[in-house]
Amino acid sequence: MNRKTQIALAGAALFLIAGSAFAGTTGTEFQNLYTWINNVVTGYFGRAVAVAAVGIGAILSIARVNPIPILAGVGFAIFLQYTPTIISGILTATI
Repeated sequence: MNRKTQIALAGAALFLIAGSAFAGTTGTEFQNLYTWINNVVTGYFGRAVAVAAVGIGAILSIARVNPIPILAGVGFAIFLQYTPTIISGILTATI
């Protein structure tokens, strides 16, 4: 087989296999993974990471006499708290 035939066969195989890639919100292939990650981020682990980010930012701000690290820690904590809700809203929105 020549190179073009191999590429065409590989493309056809990928096209046939990629049917579940169009699952959107109706497929359940990644539902367990999504639920686990969402629970980790929005649960006590996510809260602990947010508190740690603010704490480390506060320590670095005191050490450097600069307010930017604590602001970055607070920004990260806010980002971690609200991003899962925003992403879920965007991905489940209907027109």
